Amino acid sequence: MTETTKKPALDGWKKIAVDFGPLLIFFLAYNRYDMFVATGAFMAATAVAIIFSFALTRHVPAMTWFSALLVGVFGGLTLWLHDETFIKMKPTIVFAIFAAILFFGLATGRNYLQRLLGSAFTGLTERGWSILALRWAIFFVLLAVLNEIFWRFFPTNIWLHFKLWGDTLLTFAFAMAQIPMMTKHGLKLDDKKQPDDTGKTS
Repeated sequence: MTETTKKPALDGWKKIAVDFGPLLIFFLAYNRYDMFVATGAFMAATAVAIIFSFALTRHVPAMTWFSALLVGVFGGLTLWLHDETFIKMKPTIVFAIFAAILFFGLATGRNYLQRLLGSAFTGLTERGWSILALRWAIFFVLLAVLNEIFWRFFPTNIWLHFKLWGDTLLTFAFAMAQIPMMTKHGLKLDDKKQPDDTGKTS
């Protein structure tokens, strides 16, 4: 049986630059200018991030395309209508869509999180994947609610600090908190290949 060719992926500082670079540019531009200049810079930085990702790997992950599409739509509306509400609502829409996709998949017997990350979590059982997908779906709902609270009831600079640091740290902490559950349900943290009965590595 032939193995499917795995697409190259960004790692280290390159992945961080693609994932968080545009948001950092947005933050810096807002501190120096205003929301509308920051939105334009955010859109431009997102386009550069896509080009950078493609130049290094010859493909762009679907999640990156999806995020860029929403940045383009909501950023464009923000600039066109001169209303910063749209760019502030973008994270809410993103998180709500992620949650809806995961909930829909679980309800219809399709675990989309497993399809996306299956190769990264070796040994995790079907039960483990179901728990993980449900927890992430609930967590995305929480992030959507938090974004709504911060942009509606707090000054823009507070919302932006939450967007840059708050939900990033929350996401990292939540992901780390799932490790005990995943190891309980079969996750192999040691990715070294184990020898079989013949002495060969599997």
